[in-house]
Amino acid sequence: MFLQKNRRLLLLKMLKEARLEQGMRQIDVAFALGRPQSYIAKVESGERKIDFIEVMDFCRVVRLDPGKLIKRLG
Repeated sequence: MFLQKNRRLLLLKMLKEARLEQGMRQIDVAFALGRPQSYIAKVESGERKIDFIEVMDFCRVVRLDPGKLIKRLG
């Protein structure tokens, strides 16, 4: 359970860092995904879990290589 929590936190950190590296605001990512800004805020804070497809969509928008993400989480 501890390892899973750490990996989840790392996932959220990587998604947020990728967003910031692209100079994107939460609202920018939300618009690209067709979601409200609160969705991105809840994902990044860990309040809302996201499934694999949602992770892939997020990666596409913030230009994060999913292979790099999986390698770091593995």
